[in-house]
Amino acid sequence: MKKILLLLPLVSLLSCYDAERNCKDFKTGKFKFEYEVEGVKKTTVFERNDSIEIETFEGKRDTASIRWVNDCEYVLLKLHPKNMAEEKAIGMKILTTTKNSYTFEFGMVGSDAKQRGTVTKIAD
Repeated sequence: MKKILLLLPLVSLLSCYDAERNCKDFKTGKFKFEYEVEGVKKTTVFERNDSIEIETFEGKRDTASIRWVNDCEYVLLKLHPKNMAEEKAIGMKILTTTKNSYTFEFGMVGSDAKQRGTVTKIAD
């Protein structure tokens, strides 16, 4: 019983901890996103300003509009979709930040299915 009483203050302190989110630092710049697909490492590089994101993946460029919902959330919509799936907007939410990277959650707008990733800022 004493151990439980000692844990309560510790748990209450930890529950007050908020992850660092300096989202404004990542609204513009050049970024790199690395991930694995079936054991193969893939890299996407993109540049973003307040309203446009230009992505380069495997030598191909694509442009999307950005609508910021707040400092840490935005919606991407491809400007030149090639199929029905690309016509759907993607919601992006920055969860935590460090000096040069952020962890984010993303998924199709209106869908509960979400994925996570980490992006590194490579230039301002």
